[in-house]
Amino acid sequence: MSCLVMAKAPVAGRAKTRLGARVGMALAADLAAAALLDTIDACVEAVGAERCSLALEGDLAGAARGDEIAEALRGWHVFGQRGNELGERLACAHADAPAGPRVQIGMDTPQVTSALLHALLDGLGTHDATLASATDGGWWALAVARGDDAGPLVAVPMSTATTGDDTAAALRAGGLTVAPGPVLCDVDTVEDAVLVTAQAPWTRFAASWRAIAERSA
Repeated sequence: MSCLVMAKAPVAGRAKTRLGARVGMALAADLAAAALLDTIDACVEAVGAERCSLALEGDLAGAARGDEIAEALRGWHVFGQRGNELGERLACAHADAPAGPRVQIGMDTPQVTSALLHALLDGLGTHDATLASATDGGWWALAVARGDDAGPLVAVPMSTATTGDDTAAALRAGGLTVAPGPVLCDVDTVEDAVLVTAQAPWTRFAASWRAIAERSA
């Protein structure tokens, strides 16, 4: 069992731009970095660093908390993303990751825990895949038994209000049985940040958001 994280280097002006429009791009990049670090922690706790992979878009050099993130990734298998549209990049990341069952997540759910990741992986005991929906209509995690099982993602339009349903349909059309996973909120907006901070006050993300709120008070 392993974890695969899809992430964008948290560079100001490129990461969390919807939040950046409200709080400033530098602060948004710091929030993205905090969320990525929280995600890294949960994955390491769940399966150990040696069973974790990161498919990275961009370069940590010049990214917010770049040195801290690089240190947290010690022992991980890190490789660059390839492909054009997000669905293609997701499928390629699964193909490039080490073989075997894995749960793939992004960097938008800092509230994720080791227990949630194990629950997703446990779903593979009875189904070919576990797909965990996001509250915005997308999905935040996908567990599959084999990298090739993620191939149908290539044809799925991402970042739409029906991405979750479309992904489940594509996986089933590819011959997979799909179990539902727990629903979480992706952090894209100020409202999302407030909600996730309340849900997971122990996270780096929550600490960073509280610091922003205090400065704005």
